[in-house]
Amino acid sequence: MRDILPDLRARCADGVPLALATVVAVHGSAPRDPGAVMAVDAAGTVVGSVSGGCVEGDLYEVAREVLAGAGPRVVAYGISDDEAFGVGLTCGGTIEVLVRRYVSAAELADLAALLDLIADDRPVAEATVLSGAAETGARLVVRPSDAGPATGTLGSEGLDAAVTDDARGLLAQGHTTIQWYGAHGQRRMQEVAVFIRTYAPPPRMLVFGAIDHAAATARIGSFLGYRVTVCDARPAFATRERFPTADEVVRAWPHTYLASTEVDARTVICVLTHDPKFDVPLLLAALRTPAAYIGVMGSRRTHHDRLARLREAGADEAALARLASPVGLDLGARTPEETAVSIAAEVIQHRWGGTGRPLGELTGAIHHPGGPAGVR
Repeated sequence: MRDILPDLRARCADGVPLALATVVAVHGSAPRDPGAVMAVDAAGTVVGSVSGGCVEGDLYEVAREVLAGAGPRVVAYGISDDEAFGVGLTCGGTIEVLVRRYVSAAELADLAALLDLIADDRPVAEATVLSGAAETGARLVVRPSDAGPATGTLGSEGLDAAVTDDARGLLAQGHTTIQWYGAHGQRRMQEVAVFIRTYAPPPRMLVFGAIDHAAATARIGSFLGYRVTVCDARPAFATRERFPTADEVVRAWPHTYLASTEVDARTVICVLTHDPKFDVPLLLAALRTPAAYIGVMGSRRTHHDRLARLREAGADEAALARLASPVGLDLGARTPEETAVSIAAEVIQHRWGGTGRPLGELTGAIHHPGGPAGVR
């Protein structure tokens, strides 16, 4: 959704009717995750993608039918489905896609309100009925309990209450999934399938050390969808001009800043200073956080010296095992840009549990189905 957010907001602002096709389930290997969106507007313009090109042609026709009044529906594409194979889903998996329309002024206003929350990085979840004893396409928008009540309805007070409760829990974890309920929200029943899509703020990438490698790492972090902060204590180096793609450039002692800023289980920390007076206090602070990844630049000799200093400062072996050091995968990188690709590759590998080996040497699914809580 975020990749086509400006296009969707512009159409809502102009009152342009549109149909949204949203991936709600993936089985086996598939190119896009649940939550991927393609939109078709009243003029026939397409933005976004649900499969990287495999099924968009057929889905375009479905979206046009829905726009014309055919009603919301869930369509499935997979290699085991002869018709779907004919439109090109050859990657071996199956995807299920919900197609629904926003035509009236009220519907477009409701969608615009959701898009505004996402654009402002305010946490929000959207729950939509897929099938069963409730109206397909019925929609409920849920925010954290301290941000106000849910808006919309799935058809019954009990179902709304149960889904609101679950959506807030999923939102806190960053999970998107399908949940099943009874018609009135009863647990452990499978009368109604509800797709709950969560929109948490982007994960953070904290880059310490205002060097050329940091500039390249900040650029690729932004490209990957992270909210990037660059921090360095040296005013001459920590400047907006040197880091134009970073969301924030902070002039502070790294360990002081880290102790004062928010770090969660999705946060990536890249320590590129390789200077003991910065590294040791910073890493001690980093190891006290729940960060998903802590990468540290330096040679192997620097790494061993750093470990010794950290042990002397009280870090235990379990904590030290969290450090990705020397940082990055072995790609033969030489330039700051190549090093940034190496770092990004290790971050992705860590996030999804990949092997880091060439795909041509492996068998089995290319797309890993798992991933830690908070995967976007």
